[in-house]
Amino acid sequence: MIKERIEELKDLLNKYSYLYYVEESPAVSDFEYDTLFKELQKLEEENPEFITPDSPTQRVGAIGEKFDEYKHKYRLYSLDNTYSYEELEKWYEKLTAEYGENVELVSELKIDGLAIALTYENGIFIRGVTRGDGITGEDITPNLKTIKAIPLKLFKNVDIEVRGEIYMPKTSFEKLNEENLKNGEKVFANPRNAASGSIRQLDSRITAKRDLSMFTYGAILEKGSEMPKTHYETLMYLKELGFKVNKNIRLCKNAQEVIDYCKEWETKRNNLDYATDGVVVKVNRLNIQEDLGYTSRAPKWATAFKFPPEEVSTKLESIELGVGKTGAITPVAILTPVQLAGSTVSRASLHNFDEIKRLDLRLGDTVLIKKAAEIIPKVVTVLKDSGHDHRKEIALPDECPACHEKLSTRPREVGLYCENPQCPAKVKALLEFWVSKDAMDIENIGPSVIEQLYNLGMVRNFADFYRLSVEDLLKLDLVKEKSANNIYEAIQKSKNCTLPRFITALSIKNVGKENANILADQYGSLEKLMEAAPQSLEEVRGIAGKMASDIYEYFHTQENVAIIKDLLALGVVPEHTSVVKSDKLKDLTFVLTGTLSTMTRSEAEEKIKSLGGKASSSVTSKTTYLVAGENPGSKFDKAQKLGVIILSEEEFLALLRKR
Repeated sequence: MIKERIEELKDLLNKYSYLYYVEESPAVSDFEYDTLFKELQKLEEENPEFITPDSPTQRVGAIGEKFDEYKHKYRLYSLDNTYSYEELEKWYEKLTAEYGENVELVSELKIDGLAIALTYENGIFIRGVTRGDGITGEDITPNLKTIKAIPLKLFKNVDIEVRGEIYMPKTSFEKLNEENLKNGEKVFANPRNAASGSIRQLDSRITAKRDLSMFTYGAILEKGSEMPKTHYETLMYLKELGFKVNKNIRLCKNAQEVIDYCKEWETKRNNLDYATDGVVVKVNRLNIQEDLGYTSRAPKWATAFKFPPEEVSTKLESIELGVGKTGAITPVAILTPVQLAGSTVSRASLHNFDEIKRLDLRLGDTVLIKKAAEIIPKVVTVLKDSGHDHRKEIALPDECPACHEKLSTRPREVGLYCENPQCPAKVKALLEFWVSKDAMDIENIGPSVIEQLYNLGMVRNFADFYRLSVEDLLKLDLVKEKSANNIYEAIQKSKNCTLPRFITALSIKNVGKENANILADQYGSLEKLMEAAPQSLEEVRGIAGKMASDIYEYFHTQENVAIIKDLLALGVVPEHTSVVKSDKLKDLTFVLTGTLSTMTRSEAEEKIKSLGGKASSSVTSKTTYLVAGENPGSKFDKAQKLGVIILSEEEFLALLRKR
């Protein structure tokens, strides 16, 4: 009797979850669902022998030590991209030349998320694996079980591998960032990053708290199963099994209908509660797909049309001045709020006052803005009207907006600078960079926390972070005991850092990550670098004359030396161990752009260096390879113009394995 009741409750709760999270049509109230869930939970606690993997109570797991690698049974391929309708038409012409006119296509919105492979045996979810390099991924089954849109048990007892895209709704992303900002925790750049950070938590209870969902876009049925004949039928079959399939798919008779679909969604997509960056176009008939096959990286029967960066017009209301860690004064355009690529934009970068002059920008002008690399809003041009010439020109400031010291210029440099070392805005910018991912990588400390620490006089230089106690942190607004402990632990963890990170974090003028690595390799220790004579620095490959003098000056300024001595006395230990394990990539220079799915860009750069290669931040004629992830930026265009070899992430990983 108990077993029958447990089975009945499981079926009911799985059905209600499907109606709520997949069909978006709730059948019962939250109270009714919770009452049934608690009854099931109690029965299973009293009768653990009846607990099964498809039970709704098994969605939330625990903490794991690491994710295990898992080799995909069926490879996950990338997609070739097209950026114009002409390219789309040419792709379709090749199809019709071989298979006759009117090859039917399916158009689907390209969800900006994380690809995943789900395995079901006899209708039960048994494994979920990240895309990885397409051949090997990570088994994150416990985390995926927490996502309500992923059925634990299908409506039919079939063996099937399902492909889908994990995403975070925009509304959930905004809510998560608001909460993290209040708690002084990490703020995510976009919904895709938030989804990635959530799905790869070792503690699946954290994943469960994040509002993730999934759209299913394909499947591989085991032989002997009832096989659909078209891709569209496959999607309908997946709906029958209980999966969430995007309702905006469209069957198209030809390329023109696909183009119409793309044009329709280019702006309409901004009204959706999930991020999309293009349209995936697939040949509908599965026998043609099978006949066309694959290249080394992508199916020949599918392509992705990428939406161009959106541009919108708005009004320039005022100019706000920002102060960077170098003292550089950066003008920021304050705009009449406008919707751009799915978010409200009220500020845009102007870089420097030369840019204002180049644009002939004036207060009250109507400007065209776009998101550079679909992330950072920037002013593209001024839409001049009859009133433009009568509007007030933007004057150069003569004093710092934060400390009111007189601004200065520097030889051979564009821009205005505040040279006051005690300028509050400059100091806070330096502190923000110290904790950033590229520097000491101290998690849980955001701008709002630094603002409070500075205003309360707790942190005025880098060493002050390491004097903080949990009690100090509890004095901050909205920082509770758990957050205070997290911040404290993150600071302590950063004490054991690499020498390149430490050098980068010091914010020595003109010294970035690349030069920090060069200096660490050359001198091997902080002490030797600090003792280096100007002539010695001049002789280091990649360290220019002006940079050499800046480095020497930094380490011979009394205030800087005092802070470094404090850091060392407080237990900060910058150590350098050569990361070069082989010379596989010797004499090869790589530039990375876009978002990688299997590792961060920093991890990829470390891998390149460990194999003897060079990781550069800018594309030149000497660049050997550009590695392009999702949403590549302007480096991609420059590489194309210079004829630099462009590798996908999969091709990059294959190169590492082969060499």
